[in-house]
Amino acid sequence: MEINFSMNVTAADTAKREISGRVVTWDEQGFTSAGASMFKRGSISVPEKVKLLMEHERTKPLGFLKSYEVTDQGIDATFVLAKTFSADDALEEAASGLRDGFSVGVKVDAWDNKDGVMVISKSNLIEVSLVTDPAIDSARVGRVAASENEAPVDTEVSEATVSDVKTEGEDLMSETVSEATVTETVEASKSEATVTANAPVAYSTPRVNTNVTAGQFAKAQIAALRGDSDARDLVAALQVATVAENTGMVPPTYLRDVIGVIDSSRPFIDSIERAPLPTSGMKIFTPKLGAQATVALTAEAAEFSSTDTAVTFQEDTVVKFAGAGKIDVELLDRSDPSFLDLYLRELAASYAQKTDAYAAQIAAQNATQSSSSTIYKAIALGIADSFGVMRMTPNRLLVANTGGEDGIDFSGLLGAVDSTGRPLYAAAAPQNANGLVAQGSTSGTVAGLDLVVDPNYTGDDANAKHALVYPSNAMRFHESGNIQLRANIVANGQVEIGLYGYVAVVNRYPAAFRKLNVA
Repeated sequence: MEINFSMNVTAADTAKREISGRVVTWDEQGFTSAGASMFKRGSISVPEKVKLLMEHERTKPLGFLKSYEVTDQGIDATFVLAKTFSADDALEEAASGLRDGFSVGVKVDAWDNKDGVMVISKSNLIEVSLVTDPAIDSARVGRVAASENEAPVDTEVSEATVSDVKTEGEDLMSETVSEATVTETVEASKSEATVTANAPVAYSTPRVNTNVTAGQFAKAQIAALRGDSDARDLVAALQVATVAENTGMVPPTYLRDVIGVIDSSRPFIDSIERAPLPTSGMKIFTPKLGAQATVALTAEAAEFSSTDTAVTFQEDTVVKFAGAGKIDVELLDRSDPSFLDLYLRELAASYAQKTDAYAAQIAAQNATQSSSSTIYKAIALGIADSFGVMRMTPNRLLVANTGGEDGIDFSGLLGAVDSTGRPLYAAAAPQNANGLVAQGSTSGTVAGLDLVVDPNYTGDDANAKHALVYPSNAMRFHESGNIQLRANIVANGQVEIGLYGYVAVVNRYPAAFRKLNVA
């Protein structure tokens, strides 16, 4: 935090080009734009180099700090002015009472609020400025130490203690002159006027009339850019209300969208037959044809061919998938968006992903291998082998998105090229014989098979993600409806929520699933 405090100039020595005065008074309350303020004793640190400015304009340096004294009352300082026209004007204005105030800029590092007063306990002096109006109107120049009739006073400063003062526009800072090596301020002549004033009240901005309209302020902004000092004072006096200072009026906004992947798709289950689960029982028995009735070429008057039939049952287990959790009633009642809706969506998505992976794992674990020298040849062999099982051409090719065995996955299909570097499957031209996989989606065909890309696919029991060629009716997925359970716990105001469902996978033709291998 940076604030400026106006003080009084007690002496202006035009011959020695020095101006003296008290820059701060300890333990005296003043008013800044931040409200009532007060410096504790010893609360200002003075650096080695401090510039004297004109009206806090850093582009208008006048001189530098020559010496200062920290007393029980405050800090008294003497400044040496440069040999410039602006410094000459400043000396004359200070001596004549036109510009006879000090304004001290400090950076506040530590402060306390005591009964509405900002009590500053630690700060650093940044700069000191000559200003037209001090905080108290009576705080003016106390002494004018040189007049036209007075004998000349030696104004040279020892080369051993300070560098030559540079002209305006150059760096005015030089080695700080210690109090023991500087010449005492020339005593006022008999004709000088002495004015006694109390320590001034500090202000952080120039004391100007800030009761202006929006149009007047806009006009002042334009005038300030053109160099009008009064307009700059007005612009500086009107403080800006920032968000950092008024966080209570700008509450945070939380979007209703929740970041996270909630995917309830089941690519593999959607690629096979679906059926409802029977209403009772934990087993499903499906009739399974063994030996079949046959006919044969039969001669005249010969006995007909006769073969016994055999129909058995395939037994499949009904399994349950479930998930649950406890939620505080406050979270249910006061959340926005609804946490309950989000939680149920998460449970449903997990249910979909786990059941999809379960069915695909059964297919992969019981599949029969079809191996060839290239990806395309392995796919072609898998088609032929699967056809031999069901006498039905397969129509699906299941792959994982990445991590497929022998590189047969979605990434591998997109990246597969021929000897000339042309893509085999992700081709832009539909005449590509190997297939057509759109790079912008997971849909497409490979060797006439519908491509099924399943991120839920975890492979067989050993987690080997083999690509599978199969007809859609080789497996049937039976499923009950999802059931939700809710129980209110009165003792601690929690709600227990669960979701579960029953499924059964009937792998009707395991050998019709061909897991591909490139050898």
